[in-house]
Amino acid sequence: MRRQTLFSSVHTYSLLMNLKNFVCNIGEDAELLMSLYDPDQSEFISENFLVRWDSMGMPKEIEKLNNLPALFTDLSSSDLMRQRLFLVCQIIRVGSMELKEGKKQTGGLRRPFGVAVMDITDVARGKIDDEDKQHFVPFQQIAMETYIRQRQIIISPLIPSRVIGENEPLTAVFNKVIATREVNHKGQGLFVTLKLLLGDLAQVRKDFPHLVDRSAAIVRKMGFPEIILPGNVRNDIYVTLLQGEFDRGKKKTPKNVEVILSVHDDEGNPMEKAIFPGAGYDGITEYKSVIYYQVKQPCWNETVKVTIPIEDVCRCHLRVMFRHRSSQDSRDKSEKPFGMAYVKLMRRDGTTLKDGRHELLVYKVDVKKADDAKVYLSLPATWAEVEQIQRQTGKPFHHSGVIPVTKDSFQIATLTCSTKLTQNVDLLGLLNWRSNSQDLVQILQRLMEVEGGEIVKFLQDTLDALFNIMMETSEKDTYDTLVFDALVFIITLIGDIKFQHFNPVLETYISKHFSATLAYRKLTKVLNYYVGHPEEPSLTERLYTALKALKYLFRFIVQSRVLSFRFPENSEDPGAFSNSIRLLFLSFNTLMDRPLDEGVKIKGAILKYLPSIINDIQTVFDPVELSVLLSKFIESIPDSQFVRQKLGCMCKIIESDLFKQPDCRDILLPLVNDQLSGQLDDHSSKPDYEACVQLLSTVLDTLDRKDVGPTRVHIQQIMERLLRRVNRTVISMDRASPLIGHYLACMTAILKQMDDMHYTHYISTFKTRQDIIDFLMETFIMFKDLMGNVFPADWMVMNLVQMQVFLRAINQYSDVLNRLFLDPVHFELQLWNNYFHLTVAFLTHKTLQLESFSLEKRTKILNKYGDMRKTMGFRIRDMWYNIGPHKMKFIPSMVGPILEVTLVPEPELRKDTIPIFFDMMQCEHNFSSARTFQTFENELITKLDQEVEGGRGDEQYKVLLEKILLEHCRRHRYLSQSGEELALLLSSLLENLLAYRTITHDESPEHRMSCTVNVLNFYKEKKREDIYIRYLYKLRDLHLDCENYTEAAYTLLLHAELLEWSDKPCAPHLIPRHGEQVWTQQELKERLFQEIICYLDKGKMWEKAIELGKQLAKMHEIHMFDFMELSELLKKQAKFYEQIMHAMRPQPEYFAVGYYGLGFPSFLRNKMFIYRGKEYEWLEDFSLKMLSQFPNAVRMTSTAPPGDDICNSPGQRILQKPSTLKNIQCFTVKPVLTVPQRFKDKGVPEQILKSVTRWGCRSVDKVLTHRCPLLFPCSYYRHNEVDQFQYSRPFRKGEKDPDNEFATMWIERTTYITAYRFPGILKWFEVKSVSVEEISPLMNAIETMEMANEKLSNLVQQQACDRSLSINPLSMMLSGIVDPAVMGGFSNYEKAFFTDTYIQEHPGDRERIGVLKQLIALQIPLLEDGIRLHGEKATEQLKPLHSRLVTCFRDLREKVEKLCGVITLPCSLTEKKKSRVGSVVVPYIMSSTLRRMSTASTLSSTSSGLSSGSSDGPSSQDDRRVSVLSRSEEDNRIARKNRKEWSMSKSQVLLEKQSAADEDEPTGKNILTICGWKSPESSHCVWKVRSLVNQNPQQEVKGTQIREKLPET
Repeated sequence: MRRQTLFSSVHTYSLLMNLKNFVCNIGEDAELLMSLYDPDQSEFISENFLVRWDSMGMPKEIEKLNNLPALFTDLSSSDLMRQRLFLVCQIIRVGSMELKEGKKQTGGLRRPFGVAVMDITDVARGKIDDEDKQHFVPFQQIAMETYIRQRQIIISPLIPSRVIGENEPLTAVFNKVIATREVNHKGQGLFVTLKLLLGDLAQVRKDFPHLVDRSAAIVRKMGFPEIILPGNVRNDIYVTLLQGEFDRGKKKTPKNVEVILSVHDDEGNPMEKAIFPGAGYDGITEYKSVIYYQVKQPCWNETVKVTIPIEDVCRCHLRVMFRHRSSQDSRDKSEKPFGMAYVKLMRRDGTTLKDGRHELLVYKVDVKKADDAKVYLSLPATWAEVEQIQRQTGKPFHHSGVIPVTKDSFQIATLTCSTKLTQNVDLLGLLNWRSNSQDLVQILQRLMEVEGGEIVKFLQDTLDALFNIMMETSEKDTYDTLVFDALVFIITLIGDIKFQHFNPVLETYISKHFSATLAYRKLTKVLNYYVGHPEEPSLTERLYTALKALKYLFRFIVQSRVLSFRFPENSEDPGAFSNSIRLLFLSFNTLMDRPLDEGVKIKGAILKYLPSIINDIQTVFDPVELSVLLSKFIESIPDSQFVRQKLGCMCKIIESDLFKQPDCRDILLPLVNDQLSGQLDDHSSKPDYEACVQLLSTVLDTLDRKDVGPTRVHIQQIMERLLRRVNRTVISMDRASPLIGHYLACMTAILKQMDDMHYTHYISTFKTRQDIIDFLMETFIMFKDLMGNVFPADWMVMNLVQMQVFLRAINQYSDVLNRLFLDPVHFELQLWNNYFHLTVAFLTHKTLQLESFSLEKRTKILNKYGDMRKTMGFRIRDMWYNIGPHKMKFIPSMVGPILEVTLVPEPELRKDTIPIFFDMMQCEHNFSSARTFQTFENELITKLDQEVEGGRGDEQYKVLLEKILLEHCRRHRYLSQSGEELALLLSSLLENLLAYRTITHDESPEHRMSCTVNVLNFYKEKKREDIYIRYLYKLRDLHLDCENYTEAAYTLLLHAELLEWSDKPCAPHLIPRHGEQVWTQQELKERLFQEIICYLDKGKMWEKAIELGKQLAKMHEIHMFDFMELSELLKKQAKFYEQIMHAMRPQPEYFAVGYYGLGFPSFLRNKMFIYRGKEYEWLEDFSLKMLSQFPNAVRMTSTAPPGDDICNSPGQRILQKPSTLKNIQCFTVKPVLTVPQRFKDKGVPEQILKSVTRWGCRSVDKVLTHRCPLLFPCSYYRHNEVDQFQYSRPFRKGEKDPDNEFATMWIERTTYITAYRFPGILKWFEVKSVSVEEISPLMNAIETMEMANEKLSNLVQQQACDRSLSINPLSMMLSGIVDPAVMGGFSNYEKAFFTDTYIQEHPGDRERIGVLKQLIALQIPLLEDGIRLHGEKATEQLKPLHSRLVTCFRDLREKVEKLCGVITLPCSLTEKKKSRVGSVVVPYIMSSTLRRMSTASTLSSTSSGLSSGSSDGPSSQDDRRVSVLSRSEEDNRIARKNRKEWSMSKSQVLLEKQSAADEDEPTGKNILTICGWKSPESSHCVWKVRSLVNQNPQQEVKGTQIREKLPET
């Protein structure tokens, strides 16, 4: 695009080429001929640049080594935009015929040697512009003919050779190279630099003197440049030796023809140095061509330039001699020319030799008269002349005349580039009109048939001839019309787009070369005649053409009139010229007033071209009178005709110098106002808005100039007539219209040029007060609508000027409001409301927000325009206080707009406008019956939320708002308390909103969620349900984006809690933001419940989903009676129950995270949170995620609470290096179970409370072997519905005992209580309280044993109930207990706590030591059951291990029973319990429960009777004691009633409690159910009870019967 613009604006170019070096091994002198070539048109564009090289490989002029510049000039844009452009170089060897040693060779022969070509298209188009870059142009050598012949004989005479031969024309050679682009250059070639320069030779030498000096060769274009300026004289004739065909004569082989070209006069004398073979060297007298060896039809294509004086061209001719050249010097000397041809440079009719090909006659030269020019000049030169003679005489041409004609043929081509020599007979006749004056009429008529390109070349001579004819025949009117028409023809020709670049040439001629002093008389006379007789058919077209040339016709007329003032003796009556002008306008007026259908084309041409003469004619005609004439001319046009053309004509009149003169403006401006007023009137049918705005903008632009004199009166005229119409035009115009910006600019220009007196005067022109109201209303609305919505945002200056003008206008209209509409009688609420909204929109407009600009731009705007916001803000403040008792009418509607003003980040503006809030509070307090400002408060909170979320407000505003409101409220008698509360409330709200906005674009969704919760909690406290719900859904969306479905459900639950199960219609603010339907509260709540249940299902929170589903089902069953929907709900509940029992759902880890350092956001700073992790998210992954949110923070290695130095540091810390500025503390915590009331004292299946994921026996074991225990508890209630968490940190007190670490190992247990229970609306909650307790080593040992017993008990139950489970986990656990190779087992506790020394030092621990011993003893029966199960399931490979376990267990059992006593367990603990549907229900049992259900004895136990490969027999079961170790009276009471109870342990794990059907007399089936119906063989007593039941199948066996049979039971 840039290059196209460049080529369209510049007419002439030059290409600078510098030949740096030519690398080639020739061995003889050489000539390099370089030129520009178009391969697509097969034509040379420029003449040759000649460089002569010597045999040593150096330039002939050694001083030009590495610097041979050539400037290719006169190139046009069309030349450079050719499809392809090449630089070609033809290398001519100058020496012998052949490059070989031998006999003495003929020297000085020009022989072809090779070519070099380069594509310079990109350079010509400006794509490559590096003047220092050297381009390599590869050289293609041609082969000698002898070499080619030898090669063909060796290879095959039938295969054509691809070697380029020396007899092939060089033009054909480089065309082949261009086509194939393959050059075997072997490193030989030219090195050149290229650069495209703008301008002709004179311009280039002026602009680039460092590149183009006098040493540069000037290479002209073979043709004319696009513009030929007057004085640019050129007289070049390019002659191209094309080809010939020559008879071999007596020779056996074709001749070696050399063509010798020279220029001679009529006498036969040679013209010295008239031939130029190439630029860079002086001319030569004879030019010798290249010699092609033994070629019958040589093709040279060699071009030379012939330059001779113009006066000698008519008597000169070209002579061509043909000579055979021998390769041997002795023979060559005897060779004479064998032929001669000639051609004259000028023909008999005086025109130059035609451009193109000429086939010359070749005459013999062995005749004596052949050298006589007078003889051969009388003979025909070309075969075309021969044909012409034959046509004229009717006789055949005789070849044997005075000088015989040979059979040879020869062709040349010529191209004349001359500004003085023409090839057109008609143009030549005009230039030589004096010699043929009798044919002057025909000459002038034929001139208009001459081709335009020929005329523009001889423009000055042609115009001189025309005006000479006019002046020298001034006494006659014979030729006036013809000369006028010829002049119009030439002017029209130059106006054509093809020759429009010759306009400067015409301008130059008129101003510098035109000298016809009286031409104006005849030109005005003929023009007046044409305009006065438009009805004549012969004159209509000529008049139209003359009107198109009117501008330059009047240039000639005015210049002639100016020249006549210099010669008063030749001038006529001064009034005659003025009369002729008046007559011309009168004729125009008469013509324009004719009916529309007459002369439409002529009328349009007058309107289009008449304004072009104004600037010229006013120099020789009275400007005021000219203005009157123009006004009358416009008025003569009917209103409904030529509307656009008329307005366009007036626009050009205004653009002229005439309108810049105040006197002329007084005449023309009323005319303009009348025309525009009529067009823009409301009753105008089809106004031409485009033409109107163009005219108006032109008028306003002119009036805004400083050099046009006083304009105040003229501005007032425009204001009175057009301002209101322009306003209404803008209001009614479509905002998408492309013209609205132009009309807005015009309105701005009118307002800008109006002063204070103009405004006052304009208001006074309205007749009634209502008219003023209407005007102000439409102006305020229009201003507000147009500000910043019309011009593009990057039109900064235009927008600022518009705002500056609007500011001044608003201030003027403010005075009108204060003056006319402030008193109670005339107060206009809507008018004032529009005013306030306009001023606020102005102040908050983005164009004026200087903070968004760079410092440099901001400074420039302030220096030129000032801060317009402050001016407008102060005006708003003053106007607010002015309205006095009317303020209450603007509350709450103006709260939001005033808030927008106060939020503008300009300190002075804020300080002056924030007090308006207090004024509003005071106003509402005084006028409300409740003496509050609740309406103001609610509106301010609503708008503040919207504005801050939209990006406005900052910390400084929060501080300033609180400070100013507190200052004002505390000084007020009644608002001190309530006002202070509001100020602090707003400050708190702003803090939350600013934090929310700051974090909105944060990459961390957790931060965005935290801020959102803070904001919605604020609105919940303020009971602003509308905003509260809006933020709820924002939080819901954030959770869904993160796939936090559980938290999304709890978030929506908050919305549902605001609704009732009733048919009341929902208030609009309760309906979700995307809801368009009208809902009742019941419908909306049901819809929310359905969505919540869906999210809970996705989050695997089926227990909560069931709870909500039951509520919904109850409503459908009892209130809505929608049983179909109820059935669907129940199906969902059934599905959820099934998933609870069977689906695997890994429960999350919980992490404590502390953020320490002042660099964190306020909602995180120096606070600790508990985070609920995602599924399978472990501490390492979670820590990395936390740290990624704060790249500058590090993780603290210590879990201890940080000190004040860390908390008050200015950076960020998450808990690692105390020296860093940002630290994050992160570690895992364990939730503390809170059992739901409904599960207490109930037999709850394991899947509900503590589902065991069977890792370790299937493929999951392979994935998580190194991370997870073999049995991973996934308790729902252990990880959900929790708000307490614990973290235990071991530490030592006292000296470390190397023999036993347990004695000094204490536990620091920290309990964290969060603000809300998990799960909730966030995945994290802040820690509200922290408590720390220390666990003694003894208590630690008790807890450790309880956990071990719990794990062992439940693993044994799992293995007993599901025989398909892998035995590996059981093997590992049993081995770790009975054969503790590393930890030492029970012996550590024995050494630490069971010694007399410890008991003496810690007498208060006696009871705890007993508990520890009981726990140790309790493990023995659990191990016994485990080993029994292990033996049953052990494979052959595991039997050695089982034997080892049995041996170790015997030793362990003996030791424990001696130390801790004997404990037995009920037999049912390892039995399976069958449910009603046949499923296996395994209760989850803790060791504390086992202690309560066991029986202790101090006696030593006998041998267990276990064998390594079998299970227990009945005898082993007799040793068990099925009783309960009582710990309270309630337990004893239950035992006495023979009931079993499942109760809670200290660690909140549920036990199963099974009630008997008959409390006093349990039946046999009850007992079997309790003891385990499906495994009677596991206990001798159970087997007996079963036998008793089977004997009496028809009747119930009572407990008394069982006691009789089994007294021991």
